[in-house]
Amino acid sequence: MTSGPADLDAADLARIALEVAREAAALVRGRKAGGVTVADTKTSVVDVVTEADRASEELIRRRLLEHRPDDAILGEEGSDRPGTTGVRWVVDPIDGTVNFLYGIPQYAVSIAAELTTPDGVEVVAGVVLNAATGTEYVAHIRPDGSATATRDGAAIGVRGPAPLAQRLVGTGFSYDAGLREIQARALVDLLPRIRDIRRLGACALDLCGVAEGSLDGYVEEGVNLWDHAAGGLVARAAGATTELTTGAGGRDLLLCAPTHGFEEFREAVRTAGFLARSRVK
Repeated sequence: MTSGPADLDAADLARIALEVAREAAALVRGRKAGGVTVADTKTSVVDVVTEADRASEELIRRRLLEHRPDDAILGEEGSDRPGTTGVRWVVDPIDGTVNFLYGIPQYAVSIAAELTTPDGVEVVAGVVLNAATGTEYVAHIRPDGSATATRDGAAIGVRGPAPLAQRLVGTGFSYDAGLREIQARALVDLLPRIRDIRRLGACALDLCGVAEGSLDGYVEEGVNLWDHAAGGLVARAAGATTELTTGAGGRDLLLCAPTHGFEEFREAVRTAGFLARSRVK
């Protein structure tokens, strides 16, 4: 039976995403144990795709369509399938591929479900599963419009208010050398104003870090929808605000911080020069 917005259950979508993410994570761990093979490069020679990325996405696509055959799918490694239900799955089969390649235990399967209605598009369910550690972050929108976020089944929330100078901020760098230079200059400006920077290498997990309070903010230019769809929902459901805007290099820039401190964080990021035409001295 075709499911659509009228009978949508976001909690059920989250359950499906978690079930499929667990299978994909098991595949990824198995491929890691058997040795990692680089299959291709994308935007540059350092932006790699592994055979495990492709196998994970194929498994996710197949399993999602078994559950909901009429939904649309958008995947980082090429899954772009139209649907008829108003639901589209946004998939990152391995967020943090370079970490996976090097054996750094910070890479995740990320699956989000977004719903298109006459009012617009909204992510209503999301799962980020650290394939290396098994840690599971899950979020969904309740029928009353509120949201819930959990880590391994326990509710999570953002860290309490802190002065800007005591905030730990996550970031990431583009694979494009020119954009990296822009990002580095802005980072030099921001760093003296905050506690410190962490570059952990997986956008989805960084957003979950804000959600659980292990980071106080996150900023990165050059993100794609599959990088942040699920993790962004987890963060918002846990009390954060996210904003997608244009960075100084002309690409999508994502900001995330606890709602109670978001405006101050945004202003610090703007002043440092991360945002388009915003460098202030």
